[in-house]
Amino acid sequence: MKLKDKIAVITGAGGVLCSAFAKALASEGCKVALIGLHEDNVKTVASEIEAEGGCALYYECNVLDKQRLEEVHKDIVSKLGKCDILINGAGGNNPRCTTAKEYFEKGDEAREDIKTFFNLDKEDFGFVFDLNLVGTLLPTQVFAKDMIDNGGNIINVSSMNAFKPLTKIPAYSSAKAAVSNLTQWLAVHFATSGIRVNAIAPGFFVTKQNKDMLYDKDGNPTPRTEKILNATPMRRFGKPEELLGTLLWLCDDNASGFVTGIVVAVDGGFSAYSGV
Repeated sequence: MKLKDKIAVITGAGGVLCSAFAKALASEGCKVALIGLHEDNVKTVASEIEAEGGCALYYECNVLDKQRLEEVHKDIVSKLGKCDILINGAGGNNPRCTTAKEYFEKGDEAREDIKTFFNLDKEDFGFVFDLNLVGTLLPTQVFAKDMIDNGGNIINVSSMNAFKPLTKIPAYSSAKAAVSNLTQWLAVHFATSGIRVNAIAPGFFVTKQNKDMLYDKDGNPTPRTEKILNATPMRRFGKPEELLGTLLWLCDDNASGFVTGIVVAVDGGFSAYSGV
């Protein structure tokens, strides 16, 4: 891996998966800049990286705030240099845009006591959609400018929802499908400039955001967990470290220099399984 002294910017770096990405890149010699919504989270990750001898900066930043992203960008360039690798990992779902039921039942169209498709709020839907899609667009607009003359790598985080939309979370599923599409668009757009754009689509990993959907308060698997594992041929959840080989491969111009515009599923076979 020829990643030593590369400047890597990771959004969503306070989360389970993207903090693992940040630590992996730092262990390969990258200087990393961690961007997250909550300062305490990214500060903790940065401290762990520095304790291992790595170089890490951290920033509290909402990826939907372009002005703040520009400020962060300016500080990163002044302290580390221009961005070589951008990981767009910020995103997620919100309970406000999650339906109570997987399947429509007659009468749901008139109910107000539970969240149904018919009473999803436009603002809530837009928040989830924007967090994932616009939260990928804006950091790319800001940091890809560093790569124009030098080449670089942009890696977006898509989802199994982009392959097969999950029940109950329409905004998140729609947004992740859009992230995969935007990845392809950006790959073509920047193809002659030396910038490669790809995406990783994780299967099912236990994170801070989805833990309450996967396990009850006593730590027992929920019915949704049983459905997920039954649809995953390897019959287990993924481990964050199992994404790192794909990440490092995509970041390394020697290993994947002719690879752009792809979405790599790391999913234990979920996207290949028909259920039969």
